[in-house]
Amino acid sequence: MNIRMSDREGLAALVLRLRADGIADRNLITALEKTPRGFFVPPAHVDAAYSSRSIPIDCGEVMEGVDLSLQMLYLLDLKPGQRVLEVGTGSGFTAAIMAHLVDRVLTVDRYKTLATLANQRLAHLGLSNVVVANGDGRDWSEQQGAFDRILVTAAFEEMPRSFAERLVSGGRMITAIGEAGRAQTLVRLTKIGSRFEREDLFAVRFQPLHRGVAAIL
Repeated sequence: MNIRMSDREGLAALVLRLRADGIADRNLITALEKTPRGFFVPPAHVDAAYSSRSIPIDCGEVMEGVDLSLQMLYLLDLKPGQRVLEVGTGSGFTAAIMAHLVDRVLTVDRYKTLATLANQRLAHLGLSNVVVANGDGRDWSEQQGAFDRILVTAAFEEMPRSFAERLVSGGRMITAIGEAGRAQTLVRLTKIGSRFEREDLFAVRFQPLHRGVAAIL
């Protein structure tokens, strides 16, 4: 896929910002270079593909700013051989990045439109180790066994203890915890035995994690 000059410039600026934030993971940067973000962004917003602001997509949802997306992936510490569950596919961008770093990605979105479009983009890029599903992320995680990493781009009002059962021992989960409509805390949860060890990271503002499949779209 051809990459526009503006995309190259945006990518170069992003890499500099990431390094300034202490993110210099060579494998993560290489995966980013292989994943043209402009391909995942609606045409009306393509010039903002590598900006730090959120971008509206279909179904009234948004893509997180690219800086935040990469920070979350860095905090997950993704490695070859891992199985990852992503709850909240969105455009499919973060699933595409992860596909270059781990063995298998299961990404789930409650909106059929988003799941369908993301699946088309990932197939176009030849990423065959990603499974895109339309459904409730909680239900799919129960059906697919344990994962090494879980990324939930939505907020829980309290500790998501049921997800501890979905992680292998020592597995990690990145999500937000806090009330809807207010600033929440992005947390990194590490499974220790049958419980989570919690590390608070920084403030974010995510939509709450809704139960079930969207009634429309």
